[in-house]
Amino acid sequence: MPMPPTGEQFEIRSGAAQAVVTEVGAGLRAFSVDGRPFVETFDADSRPPRGAGCVLVPWPNRTARGQWLWDGGPQQLALSEPAAGNAIHGLLRHTLYRADEQSPDAVTLSAVVAPQPGWPVPLATSVRYAVDAGGLTVTHTVSNVGTAAVPFGVGAHPYLRAGAADTDDCTLHLAATTALPLGGGLPVAPAAPVPRPEITLRGAELDHAFGGCVPVGDDDLVRHRLSGPDGEVELWADPDFGWVQVFTPDDHPGRGRAVAVEPMTCPPDALNSGTGLLVVGPGETWSGRWGISPR
Repeated sequence: MPMPPTGEQFEIRSGAAQAVVTEVGAGLRAFSVDGRPFVETFDADSRPPRGAGCVLVPWPNRTARGQWLWDGGPQQLALSEPAAGNAIHGLLRHTLYRADEQSPDAVTLSAVVAPQPGWPVPLATSVRYAVDAGGLTVTHTVSNVGTAAVPFGVGAHPYLRAGAADTDDCTLHLAATTALPLGGGLPVAPAAPVPRPEITLRGAELDHAFGGCVPVGDDDLVRHRLSGPDGEVELWADPDFGWVQVFTPDDHPGRGRAVAVEPMTCPPDALNSGTGLLVVGPGETWSGRWGISPR
């Protein structure tokens, strides 16, 4: 049988919760509870539209001109956003992941970021998707299998959906406390303080980065919410995911308007600014979680 563009489809279930994860890019293609969708989906015979569901490793968002410095030496990444001349969303979006563990309610996929032009240190990565009565939990693990320390970032690109509600009928509540001005997707000024944003999505045209995403009170998780007339969905994350990108394209297949709420450990062009970068030394491992919970 011909392989679909996203490879094998891994379906996991627990009670009424169901998710579909793809072999190519370890992406989230679908998540629903009781048949109600809580992320925008796409056909199995299509590539992910506008990065839908993708894992963004070893950096999320853009690196200006694909250039950065490591250990005092210049690095030149492939320009995966050629029209703008940038490198975007890491190195594993089109990689065939390996299924390491699989059960009815969870699957773990792994891939290695190999040393290559622009990326000097190998990283072993994995993504575990699990569903239960509380929703979906995604766990990222990054291990340095090289001989030198390297900075990196992790992100994900889900498009949230509050059940059957149209995107324009929804409001997005962010845990952010700063906004990073962007031009052409890249920072043009320092992050500025903002109240925790509450964004009415009707008519909003967003491709914006927000930072300072921190738990509130005694909570230990960052929480973003999309609410609408058909209910509410929450995207939660560990505090390492201190940034979030919000993107509202109007051409998602079958839906038109959609809203990506992208948890990130660092902002756009972090390989140059250093803001929010994580670092792993030889033999070290980092792990972080985010998830989606209907409310």
